[in-house]
Amino acid sequence: MKILFRQEFAKDIPVEEDFSSSTLTEDIEKTRYALEIAYAGFDNATEPDMIDCYIYEINSLLKRYKYLSELADRERQFVPELSPKSSVRALLSHVFG
Repeated sequence: MKILFRQEFAKDIPVEEDFSSSTLTEDIEKTRYALEIAYAGFDNATEPDMIDCYIYEINSLLKRYKYLSELADRERQFVPELSPKSSVRALLSHVFG
C-alpha cells in the first residue's frame, strides 16, 4: 500500500474576528451589530436546532452587551480631582512641568 502526502503552502484564510486593539465604543457597536444579525437569523429560522442556536447566541451577546455597558458606565464615573496640596499632584507637576 502506497501512502502519498501532499504539502500545500498556507493560504490566506479570512479571519472573522479582528484581534487588534479597539475602543470600548467600537466593541459596543460590534456587539450591537452582531445582535441585529442574530435577531434577524432567529426571525428567519425554521429548524428547532437553529432556533435553539440563535437563542443561545442572542443570550450570549446580550450578556456581552450588558458587560460592555457596565464597563462604559464605570469609566464615565466621576474621578475626584487631586487636591492642590497632594503629593501626587506635586510629583506630576514636577515630572511633566
